[in-house]
Amino acid sequence: MSLPVRVSIEPARGGVARAAGFDQALVACVLALLALGLVMVYSASVALPDNPKFSRYASTFFLTRHAMSMALALVLALVVVQIPTAFWERWAPHVFVLAIVLLVVVLVPFIGKVVNFSRRWIPLGVINFQPSELAKLAIAMYAANYMVRKMEVREHFIRAVWPMAVAVAFVGVLLLRQPDMGAFIVIATIAMSVLFLGGVNARMFFLIAGIIVTVFAVMIAFDDLRRGRILAYLDPWNPVYAQGKAYQLTHSLIAFGRGEIFGQGLGSSVEKLHYLPEAHTDFLLAVIGEELGLIGVASVIVAFFWLTRRIVAIGRQAIALDRVYAGLLCQGIGVWMGVQAFINMGVNLGVLPTKGLTLPLMSYGGSAILMNLIALAIVLRVDMENRTLMRGGRV
Repeated sequence: MSLPVRVSIEPARGGVARAAGFDQALVACVLALLALGLVMVYSASVALPDNPKFSRYASTFFLTRHAMSMALALVLALVVVQIPTAFWERWAPHVFVLAIVLLVVVLVPFIGKVVNFSRRWIPLGVINFQPSELAKLAIAMYAANYMVRKMEVREHFIRAVWPMAVAVAFVGVLLLRQPDMGAFIVIATIAMSVLFLGGVNARMFFLIAGIIVTVFAVMIAFDDLRRGRILAYLDPWNPVYAQGKAYQLTHSLIAFGRGEIFGQGLGSSVEKLHYLPEAHTDFLLAVIGEELGLIGVASVIVAFFWLTRRIVAIGRQAIALDRVYAGLLCQGIGVWMGVQAFINMGVNLGVLPTKGLTLPLMSYGGSAILMNLIALAIVLRVDMENRTLMRGGRV
């Protein structure tokens, strides 16, 4: 694998950069998921003001907040797409340090906001920022940067993997203090994927993967709450769990069952009427299943599969052009989107134990939408630079 080359794109006379176009299909897919997410967040949250907990909110409160978050995220994405990939390569360690600092700050009393017994958000007025979302992008940047810098030692396990393992473990400790095991799983997967794709010795890669799985298993085995969730997931209809730890899962499955093939119709979900908790965030897919049926759910799954595949393909293309950092970063972002979507869908469908992870680009959550679109703007920038290079642009 060759060392990465620096790319500079000549400015266009009236435009962003003289890039040879951009991936219109990728942009269309992202916008379609955002639009469907906006509609479904409104549908899933419209009845929440009937709940005393949300009685002071208007029926359009979550719709308005989500739309504002999307607008802000789109504006920032338009700014980020102007920034050369080389900038992110240079600043990757600093972004990673910033993410760690924010993960520490969110744990400070009177700074971090507690919701449902978890301290994961920093109130910023117009938005409650979740540092773990920044950490997902930061670990992809840092791991890609690390593999480019340490390319000569990638065949040596201790020298190549150990420093990254320490960094991920430190982030994991901070996330588990919130607690947010779901984000830790995603971040560990991103880091390991970038190491593997960057050329770390395969046998050693599977060894460290086995160690990580063992650590997660031990954490679950010795934690009553996590162990209870696993038992509830394995037998959700057991009366002991159905009204307790498996309550969300059972009502999610009921929602999918009611949806059948074509759904009950947009706005016609019954489970969102205070039966299914977090319907507009973690369990948005269940509302989609109930209202739009198998057709709607299958469309969302296909869209995320195509999106993940396309992002990884852009990364492969960058590596083929000797732009290793850009390629690994794209592939890390692709793993992030794909793995998080897979986990969220698996939880909703009862394939995986309940975990507090949102559906990328669709679920309610300002900081998640913000970081998702910034990450995808970086992918789009990499694609634009790839196209410019392939058409003989200046390097």
